[in-house]
Amino acid sequence: MQIQDLPYPDPGVPDARSGPRFLRWLFRNQLDGQFKSLVWGLLHFGSVSALPFCVGLAIQAVVDHSGRQLALAGGLMALCSVGIAVGETFLHRSAVTNWITAAARVQQLLARKAAQLGSALTRRVAAGEVVAVSTGDVEKIGWFVEAISRFTAAAVTVVLVCVGLVVYQPALGVVVAVGLPVLALAVLPLLPPATRRADFQREKAGRATELASDTVAGLRVLRGIGGEDLFLDRYRRASQEVRHAAVRSARMWALISAIQVLLPGLLLITVVWYGVHLAREGRITVGELVTVYSSIMILTYPLRHFEEIAMAYSFSRPSARRASRVLALERATDTGGSRAADVPAGDLYDPASGLLAPTGRFTAVVCGDPDAAGLLAERLGGHPSEEGTSVLLGGVPLDELPLDSARTAVLVQDKDPVLLSGTLRELLDVPKSGGVGDEEALAAAQCEDVLAALVQGSLDTEDPLDARITERGRSLSGGQRQRLALARSLVTDPEVLVLDEPTSAVDSHTEARIAEGLRSLRSGRTTVVFTSSPLLLDRADRVVLVHEGEVAAVGVHRELVHKEPRYRAVVTRETDEETARAQAGRESSLADVLDELEEIEETA
Repeated sequence: MQIQDLPYPDPGVPDARSGPRFLRWLFRNQLDGQFKSLVWGLLHFGSVSALPFCVGLAIQAVVDHSGRQLALAGGLMALCSVGIAVGETFLHRSAVTNWITAAARVQQLLARKAAQLGSALTRRVAAGEVVAVSTGDVEKIGWFVEAISRFTAAAVTVVLVCVGLVVYQPALGVVVAVGLPVLALAVLPLLPPATRRADFQREKAGRATELASDTVAGLRVLRGIGGEDLFLDRYRRASQEVRHAAVRSARMWALISAIQVLLPGLLLITVVWYGVHLAREGRITVGELVTVYSSIMILTYPLRHFEEIAMAYSFSRPSARRASRVLALERATDTGGSRAADVPAGDLYDPASGLLAPTGRFTAVVCGDPDAAGLLAERLGGHPSEEGTSVLLGGVPLDELPLDSARTAVLVQDKDPVLLSGTLRELLDVPKSGGVGDEEALAAAQCEDVLAALVQGSLDTEDPLDARITERGRSLSGGQRQRLALARSLVTDPEVLVLDEPTSAVDSHTEARIAEGLRSLRSGRTTVVFTSSPLLLDRADRVVLVHEGEVAAVGVHRELVHKEPRYRAVVTRETDEETARAQAGRESSLADVLDELEEIEETA
């Protein structure tokens, strides 16, 4: 896989049982790139490590006054230089390719998981953690996956050089062969505490990211209640905790780096002292001493990759653990479906609550608990209840349909829909049946003033559809965002449209026009609206009261508001006291009527 071939046609099915298993799965899925990186790494490190032998050969040739050996040494040095240049160039190329392709695979997996879970994702994993995984964590995961092949090439080179030194000059080669493993393994006792500090730092950084994400998302509300300073102080404290954790982690890694510098220096001093002693005794030549000395100097370069792989693993392990936790989440339904992909037609029925939405009718649902209403709306979209029961569409369980078919059949608009940045035309560029045009949807959602505001705020276009919408529509009011989201839902023209409080931020006059436009545009289609607005309820064909998770009453608005106290309490915002007084008044009036009837009977 090359960078220009991204994205992957299919990123595969990850092994998300744990962080290390996920890292191994990523490595196995790009063995071709890893093999290329290993080959170029061996060429590069091997050429670098061969230079000391060439230098030693050249010095010995000068000592022996041998022009032939000097020319040979020069040719070998030129050959090594070419190997270094070619190996370094293609090693860097393959390493970057491995890094980017691994990160891209993780991002594709996360995007696919988010698409499968939908709105359920942020209820099972904090939004800030999802952001942290999809941004900083993918880079650290890619770093470790890429560094494995370079580390392997460095380790093989170190082993080969040690063997070569033992063969070339046994007396000094044994010292080097014993000393280098000590250098490589000396930092192992420090890795567990360094890893723990890195994990702690990542945990603190993740919490700070979550806090920042949640604060930005609720900034408008925080300003409304004057709470932005409070949350700013909280983020400041969280940021300081991240800084302290990062300093503690950096100290440990600085100690590891210092040891990586100190121990090779000690080994170098030992080899020089012992080599000079052997040279005085005539047991080795000057060229051999220079060769061994230069080899140790050069080997500090591949040895650095031992420190890098340890650091990469320490930073990528918590990242991989977080990524695997997100990727291990499963949709309660089978995304492939156990039935044909044909979209069924018929009534929408929820066995758990007894809610029935007849086909082609406008059904309004009144629920006193907003959280319960949100869960019921999700269930109508295909998420089974806690007991595992699924809603039925035309008698077919929705969770047995393929995910694409289920979402084509039923569209659920959340209470707080999100507007992505881009033009209005891009916002409305969603899968649609073609039965509803952009202008019809915008008109039904009463977006005239929104279009005018977008054109007024745009400097380079007079067409509202080409006007840009800022991220999450932050430049628009809450009611304007709601209406644009409603237009986006209407233009898809699904078989069943479920709207959760679509007009909660809209004034009553606009809400009345939206209710009429919604009823007209969705004529003959199944529409379910969760609301407590009398304006919407009065225009519904059927009103259902859901109390404590079950259907308590069914009728029309004007009928239920007079006959059902619980319905009236939700819709008219009556308190329990007012409801009791009204009930007592009705009972008193009934008693007076009965008394009058008794008097009439006695008189007769």
